[in-house]
Amino acid sequence: MSAERRPGAASRLLLRVTGAGLLIATAATHLDLYLTGYRTIPTIGWLFLLQVIAAFALGGLLLFTGSRLVAALGAGFALSTLGGYLLSVQFGLFGFREVRTTAGIVAGIIEVLAFAVLAFLAATPSPAALAADDRSAEAMAAAAARQGGVGGVGDTAPGGVHSAAAHGPGWHGPSWLPAGLSGMQAALGAAVVSIVALGLLGGALAGAGGSGASSSASSTGAGLRTASIGGATVLTNAAGRTLYSFAPDTSSKSVCNGSCAQYWPPVPGPLKAGAGVTGTLATITRADGSTQETYDGHPLYTYIGDSGPGQDHGNNVNLNGGLWHIVPAQS
Repeated sequence: MSAERRPGAASRLLLRVTGAGLLIATAATHLDLYLTGYRTIPTIGWLFLLQVIAAFALGGLLLFTGSRLVAALGAGFALSTLGGYLLSVQFGLFGFREVRTTAGIVAGIIEVLAFAVLAFLAATPSPAALAADDRSAEAMAAAAARQGGVGGVGDTAPGGVHSAAAHGPGWHGPSWLPAGLSGMQAALGAAVVSIVALGLLGGALAGAGGSGASSSASSTGAGLRTASIGGATVLTNAAGRTLYSFAPDTSSKSVCNGSCAQYWPPVPGPLKAGAGVTGTLATITRADGSTQETYDGHPLYTYIGDSGPGQDHGNNVNLNGGLWHIVPAQS
């Protein structure tokens, strides 16, 4: 087997460290998302936590073992996590639909890179494994020669399937499984899948909502309403979504901007008061120049963790630097 066909020991060590680092980076990104917005979302929250644990575990195992099996599991994990994100952006999962955020885009790109590195690492065996295979083949060839096997029955069956004599009792499968692919084949395969994944990621994100105003467009129209949730009469938008206030805000300024406003979309104003809405309505100008509705001096928000009317998953949670509360219809 030619030495140029496989990556050397130094290259594999670099791939191993890079792959482990990308998995750990994925874990860290998901941990940040979990802590800053996803831990209160039903089902999605604990799935995010499982992803964090799995990514840290696989990254650590790969770093210390360099196992091809762990690399293969890591590649599968990265691709499946990306797939879950794309489904959530495009169609929604468990009643939750993802919005386009910088953290989500970064996580998606890291997952594609992690897949490419780990898939290549899993598909190409180490020089030590190749050397061991060569020594084993030489030993078997010598044994066959001593037994008069040279020129007789070969050690492979038609179609490239190795016999039990070549790989031990019970082995049946294509020859490339234990031997791995060539560097060119592995690189080409990983590149093709990665390019397709990046294309799907770009397409899904292009059609996803990415700003607080667009995410909360349903709050415009008939104005503010009231609803009963958990025995309390609370303020909702025209679509029946629960509205929230952010403790660090003031009556004239919202401090929820950037990624915060993507998880807690500001309610655009001005709006009209519906039946039962007796508080004072006003508007403020946000840092980006848009207009946000206020109620009794509280800037109003919806929460992406609420998938429909009657939900208040954002109530009394401490996220994005402060406490969030439902807004009572009457002060």
